[in-house]
Amino acid sequence: MNKPNQLEKDILKVALAGSPNCGKTSLFNGLTGSRQHVGNYAGVTVERRSGYYTYQQQRVEVRDLPGSYSLSSFSPEEMIAQQELVDERPDVVVVVVDATALKRSLVLLAQVMQNSQRIVLCLNMSDEAKKSGQRIDLELLTKLLGFPVVETVGHRQLGIDDLKAKIAEVAVQQKVKSRLMLGERLERAIEHVADALEKTTVPEGARQWYAVKILQNDPLFVNRVLERGKPGREAVEVAEKERATIEAFTGEDVGMYVTERYYGFVDGLLREVVVQVSHIDTRILSDRIDAIVVHRVMGIPIFLGVMYAIFWLTFTVGAYPMDWIDRLFGFLSDVIIRYWPADRLKDIQSLIVDGIIGGVGGVLVFLPNIVLLFLGLAILQDSGYMSRAAFLTDRLMHRFGLHGRSFIPLVTGFGCSIPGIMATRTMENERDRLATMLVLPLMSCGARLPIWMLLIPAFFAPYLHAPMLFAIYFIGIFLAFILALILRNTVLKGEEAPFVMELPPYRLPTLRSVVSRMMMSSWLYLKKAGTMILGISIIMWALTTYPRYDMTESKIDTPATAVAQAGTGDAKQHSFRQLEHSVAGRIGKFIEPLIAPMGFDWKIGVATIGAFTAKEVFVSQLGVIYALGDPVGDSGEEETLREALAKDYSPLIGFSLMLFLLIATPCMATIAVTRKESGSWKWPALQFFGLTAIAYIISLAVFQIGTLIGF
Repeated sequence: MNKPNQLEKDILKVALAGSPNCGKTSLFNGLTGSRQHVGNYAGVTVERRSGYYTYQQQRVEVRDLPGSYSLSSFSPEEMIAQQELVDERPDVVVVVVDATALKRSLVLLAQVMQNSQRIVLCLNMSDEAKKSGQRIDLELLTKLLGFPVVETVGHRQLGIDDLKAKIAEVAVQQKVKSRLMLGERLERAIEHVADALEKTTVPEGARQWYAVKILQNDPLFVNRVLERGKPGREAVEVAEKERATIEAFTGEDVGMYVTERYYGFVDGLLREVVVQVSHIDTRILSDRIDAIVVHRVMGIPIFLGVMYAIFWLTFTVGAYPMDWIDRLFGFLSDVIIRYWPADRLKDIQSLIVDGIIGGVGGVLVFLPNIVLLFLGLAILQDSGYMSRAAFLTDRLMHRFGLHGRSFIPLVTGFGCSIPGIMATRTMENERDRLATMLVLPLMSCGARLPIWMLLIPAFFAPYLHAPMLFAIYFIGIFLAFILALILRNTVLKGEEAPFVMELPPYRLPTLRSVVSRMMMSSWLYLKKAGTMILGISIIMWALTTYPRYDMTESKIDTPATAVAQAGTGDAKQHSFRQLEHSVAGRIGKFIEPLIAPMGFDWKIGVATIGAFTAKEVFVSQLGVIYALGDPVGDSGEEETLREALAKDYSPLIGFSLMLFLLIATPCMATIAVTRKESGSWKWPALQFFGLTAIAYIISLAVFQIGTLIGF
């Protein structure tokens, strides 16, 4: 650990520890300015996150530890938090507790006091505690604990400056002896074991915690101590004697006895410092709302109605700014074509107009829909309703072999499959975790939304837009449940772990939090469009442009020139032949016999192959293909991509294509993360080839049956 006189020249390491739903991540954002994911449900933080701030010329690194109720290593979050505090040894630990539920939250503080020597206690959500009539004597609480106590309101960023000041104050203090009181008998036993640990290499600040854990016969810590040779074995023997003494005197298991002592400390502390002026149950409103939205019969229909409303909003409100962006890119293309010097660098002109604007512009036009969708999800999560949705769907999910904790990763998958798969780390049962990971790509991610926003208006009447978007999401969820049931009864057969979830009270989402999350999603989308999709669009343009088709007998030499100079059927014919003659066209023609039974032609085949890199690329590739292949309509006027698709394909083909893109070929990043999280290539291989085979079968069946019955 850094010494006090070193802190001015070194980076100060601060760890944020706290239980789920205590607002810890909001405080992390307030301290560091980071745009982390914030959700009002348990388990939002599944790995360490770091951020930085500077206070009085001191550089501070803040680590946001996983939300955990204790350091007892019963769940992945607790194991990670314990590892960070015991092994990493931060300079300062900020214990964040929910001020409205102090008795439950302060057990973690008692354990941290045994493991850390510089602590700041942060009473978050202090505004809600005061509304309930609770008053805390902060001066007395600080005196009893021996370290600073700060009141904050994390989601409003209140108390952040005071918290920074207290962190700086504690950082330069000498080590503080713990004032944790657990009863004379237990304290004496801990002291004896800690003294025995002095001869080992266990850090001084962690000896009390090690003593407690080997008293409880925790295998992890017992093995760690035994690895230290003879001194370690002697310390374990001391712990065994003390354990036998305690159990003989109390007649109960030492683990239960230690837990009772923790709660005894918390109860005694709260009796001294908490004054309940009046009791106002702040959960009354939440309970009244829950009587409706978590109703046994009406809960699920209400949830479906809420989701449908979000999809309707995405289409109706998003249509206007989407049209503005579309016109802007059309205007840019017209300007470039009109003012480009004649007979100069025609390939560069085609690259800009057909490749970059046609490809990237075709994806960026759907940015308003992305913003609106994530706005709706942010409000649901920050308000606390998403936790209710998990509660509502738990019984249904169990029937299909999914664990209740699968809900959070699956909902996260609506944004992106990658963080969804990583969020499965909160699941203790490995079979439940694998089942969730394997079916998670069936959640229609944000990368697929541009595809739906392109295809649905192209093939279906306006009154069907919101229902079709709702339907494609619902189909993905339904298939995920069916496949999970199959997996849990075959390759992942085994017992399910029980599910317990805390329902936080409803809270009014703050504008800062909602806008922050919405902007983060939008920025990630723009960043992808400006990097990966731009690069793929350029590659796609090259594949559709070269080798050149022999046009020596024609005065028309490029697609863009064709539009500008002629706008005739000859231009269309030459452009189409160029596309067929290109590398992309030849690849499409090669795979066309395989995809034709689903109703797809070689152009769809080429765009679908590119979607493996990122789903949005499907839209950009179609934009490039149609810019090069069929830039004008029969009247000579420019066609939109939707109009071109509607002319070339039927609604049945469009629906078959939507199903294939929903189910098939998870993107390469998803495959890579599944490999990393599962620790084996067999699971991502099963995910990739299994989902692709299912997609082929379903799309083929839909198209062939639809054709037979006359659609």
